[in-house]
Amino acid sequence: MKKFKKLILIFAMASIFLTSCTLPGIGGNTKTNVVVATGSNTERQILGEMVKQMIEHHTDLNVSLITNLSSSVLNHIAMLKGDVNVVGAMYTGTALSGELGMEPIRDPKEAQEVVMKEYYKRWNRFWYPSFGFDNTYAFMVTKKFAEENNLKKVSDLEKLKDKVSVGVDTAWIKREGDGYKAFQETYGYGFKSVYPMDIGLVYTALASGEMDVVLGYSTDGKISSYDLVILEDDKRLFPPYDASPIASEEIVEKYPEAEIAIMKLVGQVSSKTMQELNRQADEDLIEPAKVAENFLKKNNYFEDVKVDKNKLQEYKTFVEGGKNV
Repeated sequence: MKKFKKLILIFAMASIFLTSCTLPGIGGNTKTNVVVATGSNTERQILGEMVKQMIEHHTDLNVSLITNLSSSVLNHIAMLKGDVNVVGAMYTGTALSGELGMEPIRDPKEAQEVVMKEYYKRWNRFWYPSFGFDNTYAFMVTKKFAEENNLKKVSDLEKLKDKVSVGVDTAWIKREGDGYKAFQETYGYGFKSVYPMDIGLVYTALASGEMDVVLGYSTDGKISSYDLVILEDDKRLFPPYDASPIASEEIVEKYPEAEIAIMKLVGQVSSKTMQELNRQADEDLIEPAKVAENFLKKNNYFEDVKVDKNKLQEYKTFVEGGKNV
């Protein structure tokens, strides 16, 4: 009950915020133009730019971008208010526990199907299939440490539980559902030495040898920078956070060519690719718009990707309540 009261409070505050003030960039004509929203973090900005640039490349439509909506809740409410009609990236796990107010679902396929159906049922929005990656918590080690100790999955750490130093996000220690308590229940063991720290510090702590194992985010650019190895969450402690683009039914009915452009991105961004793109923005300090542009140019804006309109119709039949795709 506390969880749902907190959720209601967050939505109420966000609604008041968006109602009582005008954010820079909000107010595009969503009746005639495509308005794409992104979050404030690097990954969502890159993906939002990809969606915007793909629509611009493959259509003659006017596309504007809003980059100042810092959370999924604000993206959601901006769509409710009609200020945007496309969101560059949303995540299944966030949507389930956030705007949908549902319990976590640990099976990736089931999670995505539930979110797809609920988004259409509640708000007439299309939650498209994933870009090709999910961004969730992940245990990781250096490549050298993994090879020396034959580590491939989280269960393999049990043999080292009393020897390793483990750095974790401070918020994770008391996190409900998939925090440290749930970890011990799911995997059947705990670590002797666990050190809470800021999530931004875990990667350098691991690379410098201060920590043997850390808990980070699976698509962080520092993973490739430091040549780290992600251990498989073989008992599925962490819910999936598959990333997908979202669009209102109204805008894709008006401009079906925009939907085709968006769908060309489905399955084209792997976790490793997203790590590298994030690294370029965060470590090399390349603007997200340029990172997206370089990626799209390298792949010729996916000109050769043919969107099967029969498959697209099957997807729509599914979200409207038909058989599973």
